Amino acid sequence: MTILPSHNPNLTTTTTKPEMPHYQKHSPRSTVTATTATRTPFSFFSPKLSVYLCSICVTLFILFHIKILQTPLPSTQNSLSFLHNWQEKLINNDEPASCNHDITSMGDKLRESVTFLPLKDLRFANAALVGHTWFMSSLYDTHEEGEVQYQQFPSKSSNGRILCIKGRDNHDGSWNYYGLAYPGFLPKNATLVPGRTFVSYNHYDFGNIWHGLSALVPFVAWHLKSECAAPDRWILYHWGEVRTGMSPWLNTLMEATFNGPLNIEKFNEDGNDYEWPMCYEEAVVMRHNEGGMSREKRMEVYDLIRCKARMMCDVELDRTDNDIGLTLFMRTGPRSFRNETAVVEIFERECMKVENCRLKVAYSSNLTVCEQVKLMASTDILVSPHGAQLTNMFLMDRNSSVLEFFPKGWLKLAGVGQLVYHWIASWSGMKHQGAWRDTEGDPCPYPDDDRRCMSVYKNGRIGYNSTYFAEWASRVLNEVKMRKSEEATRGNIVPTKCACS
Repeated sequence: MTILPSHNPNLTTTTTKPEMPHYQKHSPRSTVTATTATRTPFSFFSPKLSVYLCSICVTLFILFHIKILQTPLPSTQNSLSFLHNWQEKLINNDEPASCNHDITSMGDKLRESVTFLPLKDLRFANAALVGHTWFMSSLYDTHEEGEVQYQQFPSKSSNGRILCIKGRDNHDGSWNYYGLAYPGFLPKNATLVPGRTFVSYNHYDFGNIWHGLSALVPFVAWHLKSECAAPDRWILYHWGEVRTGMSPWLNTLMEATFNGPLNIEKFNEDGNDYEWPMCYEEAVVMRHNEGGMSREKRMEVYDLIRCKARMMCDVELDRTDNDIGLTLFMRTGPRSFRNETAVVEIFERECMKVENCRLKVAYSSNLTVCEQVKLMASTDILVSPHGAQLTNMFLMDRNSSVLEFFPKGWLKLAGVGQLVYHWIASWSGMKHQGAWRDTEGDPCPYPDDDRRCMSVYKNGRIGYNSTYFAEWASRVLNEVKMRKSEEATRGNIVPTKCACS
């Protein structure tokens, strides 16, 4: 078994020296007071007694392991102390040779009993997000009310066992495997990886900033719940397939949140054989995105990411100006405005009617991450077509407003996916002020409710309605003006630092 160096400089390992059996605490000989001068002294030990003791030792060992497989162990530092004691006995060789042989044999059986199952369970291929998902399908999550759903190893639910992963396939997740093993009895040729590992399963992908963020937000929730405990490394899976990176936007925000590089496992730098297992000293697994978290918990999580991002980009944690920031966050190509100039003029006219209103027009495609953070920090009203760039909304101050626009055909055919920015607005403490849906666009050769039309409408462009846009902008601008005035009267409390700093 290979042991890799830990990334955590504070990691220490504690072992407990086993207590000496009671029959070794006394002299191996015992004498009896002579009653006659002719009585012959006898030895307390005999070959038969040694065999009896050895048999008892092996029997107790077997009974204990039958019991330990039926009863969860407490998740404490000493939860495997019994197994550790037997390991020490093997090392110290303080038992008779026959006992050592039997104990070694039992240890080998524990190692061989580790069962590896496919990370991607094809039995659930048609319901991959139902129940406890097709990823690590034999295991259930820990879930406290209002908190994130997660798995942790070792823990009470894993009977003190740690997570082992075998296989590094990036095309078919059913060729990658997982299993659970006791720390002292790892599978043959396994490598023990020290420190804490975050394992993320994403049913979508890590390249799209919305999908990636929704998969990683649960780790931020666990981070807050666990006294700001941070990972030594990450392992990313998409449909059980290994992924070695994520979008630069997402990577940067997670580095800010966890105070350092993510160290994403690439599985190709250690020189180990492809099929040899990697067993992780501590692992936290997420496979349900934000499911199960209360709205209050989600807002706490987004507050932390926002705060850390502003610190990283040297932006004030809270604004002190009286400006009303109105930002048109534009797209190019699919789902862009057909007449962008006309749209800008409508919002510009309404902005000029409101004192201290400042209009900005920006494109997400040509801004760095910190430029996006700074832009959102100065924005009170975000105007943008439906698309991944709207994920930036949580970087605005709480209670800021969002206006969203859709091409023709989305209402009937796009399903619940068109609501994701309503959700993130609610989860991050923003106000989604509604959506405008274009009724004009390219014709579909099929009936309007035919699913095949979505391929025509998906990347359509968006028109405008001058009257509707002007009334919409005027109403929201006045709401924001009143809100900011009330906040100024009450006096804003400016945070001086982020949580987990």
